[in-house]
Amino acid sequence: MLYERRDAVAVITLSRPEKANAMTQAMTEELHEACRRADADREVRAVVLTGEGRHFSAGSDLSSLELLDAPWDYRNRVDYCDAVLALRTPAVAMINGAAFGGGLEMALSCDIRVASTGARFAAPEVKLGWVGGGGASQLLPRLCGYGNAATMLLTGDPVDAAEAYRIGLVQVLADPDELERTALELATRVAANAPIATQAAKAALRRSLSVGIEAGMDYENELITVCLGTRDRHEGTRAFFEKRPPVFEGR
Repeated sequence: MLYERRDAVAVITLSRPEKANAMTQAMTEELHEACRRADADREVRAVVLTGEGRHFSAGSDLSSLELLDAPWDYRNRVDYCDAVLALRTPAVAMINGAAFGGGLEMALSCDIRVASTGARFAAPEVKLGWVGGGGASQLLPRLCGYGNAATMLLTGDPVDAAEAYRIGLVQVLADPDELERTALELATRVAANAPIATQAAKAALRRSLSVGIEAGMDYENELITVCLGTRDRHEGTRAFFEKRPPVFEGR
């Protein structure tokens, strides 16, 4: 796992290119540590998650599944998608090549997905005798609609980048040689905003996935109350009236 700070953006890179960045238990632990590191750094205001080499990630290393003594061991595993889902900091997936299985689920666990025009997405677990365990059945229909999610999950067939963009799985498409610039530019735009506000907005968005609209609106109201008491809110208002860029401190 590689970790790099680029100004206010932390870039986390899955680094096992010879195996299409298939995830091992050691990599899972490293990803959890990298995500905790990003959240703990007050200077980090956005995260980019990507894969080294030709692919984003092929998901779980299938050979690692053979190390489990019983299905219950899998149930009690430490999951790599949980590391990404737990991020308080806004996260952008920068997807090159294949995002299959758990790789798809890691991308779904991010807030925004930027993909190369050569990217491919699949949930092939049904072809192997199981279903995904990192959130595809819950996150994919919320992004793409039930029918599109069902087509991917029940056939296991891949979709190309253009189709992923059409159904809402991907938010931004970029030519392969423009992928890094495009993803980092988007993450930098997120990072330029007040960090307490962006984390609050992310928290409200995440809450909307699991509660009704009334409870979600109540939660949003609590979050704006918190934001209105911050120094950043006062700075943002002053900067607006003074017609200058704000300087946010995360306080």
